[in-house]
Amino acid sequence: MKNTKMTFDSYLDAKAHFAQVSQDAEATAEQKTEALNDMLQALQKETEANILKQAQSVSGDNGILMNRGQNVLTHEEREFFNVVIEEGGFKDTETLPKTTQERVFDDLVHEHPLLSHLGIQNLGAVTEFIYSDPEGAAIWGELFGDIQGQLNATFRKDTITQNKLTAFIPLSNDMLDLGPEWVERYVRTMLVESISAGLERGFVIGTGQGGEPVGLTKEVQSNGAVEDKTSAGTLTFKPGRTTINELRDVVKLLSKRLNGDGTDSERPKNVAGKVVMITNPFDSFDIQANATVLNHNGVYVTSLPFNPIHTESVYVPQGKVVFFVKGEYIAAYGGALQLKKFDQTLAMQDATLYIAKQYATGKPKDKYASQVYDLDVDISNDDDEPTP
Repeated sequence: MKNTKMTFDSYLDAKAHFAQVSQDAEATAEQKTEALNDMLQALQKETEANILKQAQSVSGDNGILMNRGQNVLTHEEREFFNVVIEEGGFKDTETLPKTTQERVFDDLVHEHPLLSHLGIQNLGAVTEFIYSDPEGAAIWGELFGDIQGQLNATFRKDTITQNKLTAFIPLSNDMLDLGPEWVERYVRTMLVESISAGLERGFVIGTGQGGEPVGLTKEVQSNGAVEDKTSAGTLTFKPGRTTINELRDVVKLLSKRLNGDGTDSERPKNVAGKVVMITNPFDSFDIQANATVLNHNGVYVTSLPFNPIHTESVYVPQGKVVFFVKGEYIAAYGGALQLKKFDQTLAMQDATLYIAKQYATGKPKDKYASQVYDLDVDISNDDDEPTP
């Protein structure tokens, strides 16, 4: 990979570039660091501009702020961020108020559809959780018989303390001059975007190594190794019967389940209304084009058979499509959200850099929780359309 300095028109462009570089096997550590730095600076620039614009257009009166849907702090939050302003930034280690942490998680879910579809759980201060196969939680057996071993096979405990996500927050003096409401909003916005980028990357392409989750595009082998999932086939999304048959096979594969011994079960799981399709933003247009027709009323309508829920991620490689079933991927987030001054690398211009560490984890329940397909869309299709 060539080392060329790039400029970006927006944070989304910088994020897409970081996603590309982070997946490039030829990229050096310096290039990945530079791409991360570019993304953070673009995020900082856009967030500061938006916050400053909002701050200039509204009054500081709480009543007016509430009527305009603006941010009003609790007593604890106001006191906390007033101290941050007086100190000229965060101390060596600061734990954000609990209500702020809760709002960060709420924003993560509401503003990022992929995280919402994955059903990410906020464990709060808890770092362990138990999950199970609900269909195996009740077991028939002889009266007074031994069922403890069977139940233990149904319930599993996991921990998130081994998976730590680090988010970066550049904080400039300009933000400190605006007051506690705007400092809180700026910090929360930066946290949401930084954490969501890390979670999205981990949940899609995480390698299961170095504290990363096992992503939807990965599969845990019998020896414990994590490898890329083998493509389950090629999708063309050609209008008509071809797309119906292609997505039928997708849904049938996702509906499979495993027995406790690792063999395929004869009982399918219910995936109706639960199938999510993730595409790279560039590929979304080609798929939508093939799925769009002109109906007899002269209206263009876009739909796919079996109604997969469509969302996007820059971490899905172009030319690939990822499907998963809601509830079949474990995504958890928890532990106290702490900020600490960062003075090692990633020097920022006119800003102090802080890091926020958060525990998080993710992994598919089994190999049928998600599937990866190759994409081969012919956008030159000239099928006849209904005449309005």
